[in-house]
Amino acid sequence: MARATNEEHWALAEFGAAELGDARRRARLIEVARELAERPEASLPQALANHAALKAAYRFFDNADIAHEKILASHVASSLERLKGHAVILAVQDTTFIDYSRHTATTGLGPLHAKGGWGMLCHSTLAFTPERLPLGVLGLRLWARDPQQPQRRTTRRKRPIENKESYKWIDSVHAVGALKAQLPDTRLVSVADRESDVYEFFTAALAAGVDVLTRVAWNRNVEGAEAQLFAYLATMPVVAHKQLALPARGKRPARTAKLTIRARRLTLSAPINGSGRGLAPLTLWGVWAYEPQPPAGVEPLDWKLLTSVPVRSRTDALQRLDWYAARWGIEQWHRVLKSGCRIEQRQLESFERLQRLLTVYAVIAWRILYATMLARLIPNMACTAILNEDEWQALYCRIHHCALPPATAPPLKQAIRWIAQLGGFIGRVSDGEPGSQTLWQGFQELIPITEMYRIMKQPKLNYSSRPRKNVGND
Repeated sequence: MARATNEEHWALAEFGAAELGDARRRARLIEVARELAERPEASLPQALANHAALKAAYRFFDNADIAHEKILASHVASSLERLKGHAVILAVQDTTFIDYSRHTATTGLGPLHAKGGWGMLCHSTLAFTPERLPLGVLGLRLWARDPQQPQRRTTRRKRPIENKESYKWIDSVHAVGALKAQLPDTRLVSVADRESDVYEFFTAALAAGVDVLTRVAWNRNVEGAEAQLFAYLATMPVVAHKQLALPARGKRPARTAKLTIRARRLTLSAPINGSGRGLAPLTLWGVWAYEPQPPAGVEPLDWKLLTSVPVRSRTDALQRLDWYAARWGIEQWHRVLKSGCRIEQRQLESFERLQRLLTVYAVIAWRILYATMLARLIPNMACTAILNEDEWQALYCRIHHCALPPATAPPLKQAIRWIAQLGGFIGRVSDGEPGSQTLWQGFQELIPITEMYRIMKQPKLNYSSRPRKNVGND
């Protein structure tokens, strides 16, 4: 895990296996990723060292022979090594809009939604442990909608699933399923929101050897006395109660929800219309978590979940609920990508160039989130997991206003708090743990501090002992 964040190794570890047709392209990718990661919020001219480096980066992103899938493939291979040995991996997938409405000169973009917007859609899959540690980006599907066909929703029942945007969910499970052979002892669970409630998504995942855990959108037909899903969920036995901490979201403050949880096995009938018609019935487990008495004026939490992972006990039901809550991790990653890496401010001339650039920043954003969560989950490990010797020593001396660092590296949690302090984190009791925003801002401050520390710690020359050079004054 340490290799993923150590400044000297991470870019090579994540992109060193990229098969781009030329070793020089791979070397350029590694160098560009390393430099952009040092200042993820900066524009390309600000982040790259000089005019030659900037020009080379533009040539790289403009190269039509470099597929963004090839860039990501190297990172996926590196992520695979981090996945090995885990009993369960949650492959969380979600879609976000990348809005380039202000970049009118960029070609190949399209409308985002009915309310407006212009840009591309990004459907990504991130691997998380059940403890919420992100281990890598496993899939990245990027596309722009055709501005000439804005009303394709009206023909969705007539089109095969391969010609619908909803195929993105199936594309993700295919990417995850491709790793199954190399992870024989790992249960891979595709976790998705309500939009993924597509019958073909369930069948494709199970065929690929990938489990599913998704929130229900449709009141589907089920086998049994209760003919429809929602009514069937209401008949299921109560198996647990739980208090769930809900993070702040937009104008909604953080709060704790008191949930009742019902669970039972069920069988879904195949759709009678659309592209899923005629498929075999599916045996899944239903989990319904809801607030019977929500606070006044607050929209109650209501999660109707379907999963292929058995739910035979109270512990199982609580675990599935906790797994679904891991979706918040990919929303954090979206915030890092947009706010920390400022991906929507990037100005390149075409959709294809933005594809390549976004793929690099997707890995940089993952790395920032990884460092944040690693400090929370394994606080007592040495900070050398994410910092090299010069970095942690420079950090210590800056925070303590001293010239000499200690002999041993401080714990990771402490180092992360110091880095966040450089980024504006105050550290009051009520502040909790540092977030990804103050952390990436702190990393930017640490870079020049480390450079100066390296200069100042160089051995000082003893000019009095050097032989004098005759410059014509004798």
